[in-house]
Amino acid sequence: MEAISIPEGFRVTPEQFEQLAYAEQLARLELTKDGELIVMSPTGGEAGRKNRRLIQQIGIWTDRDGTGEAFDSSTMFVLPNGARRSPDVSWIKLERWNALTLEEKQGFPPIAPDFVIELVSPSDLKNQRYEDLQAKMQEYLDNCVKLGWLIEPSAKTVEIYRSGQQVEILNNPQTLSGENVLPGFILDLSEIL
Repeated sequence: MEAISIPEGFRVTPEQFEQLAYAEQLARLELTKDGELIVMSPTGGEAGRKNRRLIQQIGIWTDRDGTGEAFDSSTMFVLPNGARRSPDVSWIKLERWNALTLEEKQGFPPIAPDFVIELVSPSDLKNQRYEDLQAKMQEYLDNCVKLGWLIEPSAKTVEIYRSGQQVEILNNPQTLSGENVLPGFILDLSEIL
C-alpha cells in the first residue's frame, strides 16, 4: 500500500469524509467545520494506557449512575457546526441520546456530547498540536458541550472548559469533579498525571 501525503488545509465535503472514514480504518480522521481533513496518528502505548484508564473510570461511573452514555475515542460526532469530531472520552445525558433515531446512533451521531475529555499525547506535543487541541476544546463549548477537560500529563496540568466561563488551569490536581454535568463523578488522576 502506497503512503499518501495530505497537504495542510486539504478540504473535503462531508460526504467525501464519511466515505474516507469508513474506508480507512487504520487512521483516525476528523473534519473541521470548514471542511479541513485532519489525520491523527495512532496513539502510542503510554497515551493508550492513560486513555483506557480515563474511559474505564467514566464507564464504571456511567453504568452505576444510569443517567447517560459514555463513549470512547473511536466515536465520531457530527457537531451542530458541521465538524466531525472524536473526543478521547465523551458522555451524553440519556434523554438527549435516546432522542436520536437508531439510524443516527448507528452512524456518526448528530449531537454534541455534554462532556468531553481530550488527553494530550506526546505526538501532539511533538507535532505542535497543543494549540489545535485548545481550539478544539473551545469548538466543543461553542457547540453546546457543557464541560470539558484538556489533560496534559507531561506538564501535569488540566484545563477546565465550562460553558460561559473562562478556562481554569489546574496544576497537578489529584482528582477532578464532574460538577453539575456529571454529579457525583470524581476522576482519579493518580495514574494519568
